[in-house]
Amino acid sequence: MKIGVPREIKNHEYRVGMTPPGVHELTRQGHQVMVETNAGHQIGIDDKDYKAVGATIGANAAEVFASADMIVKVKEPQPQEIRLLRENQILFTYLHLAPDPDQTKGLLDSGAIGIAYETVTDTRGGLPLLAPMSEVAGRMSVQAGANGLEIERGGRGVLLGGVPGVPHGKVVIIGGGVVGTNAAFVATGMGAGVTVLDKSQHRMAAIDFQFQSLITTLYSTTHSIEEAVLGADLVIGAVLVPGAEAPKLVTRDMVKAMKRGSVIVDVAIDQGGCFETSRPTSHSDPYYIEEGVVHYCVTNMPGAVARTSTFALNNATLPFIVTLANKGVKNALLSDAHLLNGLNVWHGKLTHAAVASAQARDHTDPVKALAA
Repeated sequence: MKIGVPREIKNHEYRVGMTPPGVHELTRQGHQVMVETNAGHQIGIDDKDYKAVGATIGANAAEVFASADMIVKVKEPQPQEIRLLRENQILFTYLHLAPDPDQTKGLLDSGAIGIAYETVTDTRGGLPLLAPMSEVAGRMSVQAGANGLEIERGGRGVLLGGVPGVPHGKVVIIGGGVVGTNAAFVATGMGAGVTVLDKSQHRMAAIDFQFQSLITTLYSTTHSIEEAVLGADLVIGAVLVPGAEAPKLVTRDMVKAMKRGSVIVDVAIDQGGCFETSRPTSHSDPYYIEEGVVHYCVTNMPGAVARTSTFALNNATLPFIVTLANKGVKNALLSDAHLLNGLNVWHGKLTHAAVASAQARDHTDPVKALAA
């Protein structure tokens, strides 16, 4: 199979779809890989590093897309990239289609096959291709929140860890999954007071056991969320419904009642965000103030630490890339129900129920789509 790895073009996105060790694994098995020139330059991976493991270098995105049977990326395709897709071409990347009807229409019209990292599952019910970036985003969320609390950003001037004689900052984390647990890890390490809200008794028990007396766990209800956020200095939205648009758990009225200069970090913004006041931002302009509260809603948070993120992501995606290349897309999907869960678009048909529900579109069962 011919695999193409284009340079990412989203604002301040320096991750790359494949690392040299991953490319070497594919070329060793007889596949061809073309990487767009300077795709990894910003994170210290140069064209010569890819050439050394058997890749060819494409002069531009158009050349890479034109040559490839499968495109491996990090972020969702931008409009100019969607125009380069063709019928039967495989696109393997984060898609986050639920809150993005324009991208959905573009992929459906292209006739391409869209497999989304964020909806591939594993035997434990987890999301193995989302987890590495969720770990990074969870840890970064506390850094971003601490920065937002500084006066220069419009924050209330609170040091999360406090100092002797002065109370520490209060961090509320909505969602106790991978993002929430990693956010709690960093926040407790900084000396903040941490509360985690979740609906799963199992997750709350696991978090309580992991952090013991360092945090408070609360069962998530509208009332408990409201009480918690009103007393918080930093609120981190870490809610995920796989493939679906994030539920709006914090209303505008709640935000309006929060402390002036407190901070919201919405890690769920890729799926539309879990605060009514959230709107997507970028690394070049990450913060804004609404209802007196500082918001950080960057849609590609792990891109800020692109080298770490790239290697962590490729460790997770490589086995699936190899399977798709070795077996071909149809056989690979039919032989692995977890990879099949990643199928969002198949030859003009929407195949993920949660995306269809979010956009009020019809969807086709993926097995039936493949059979047709």
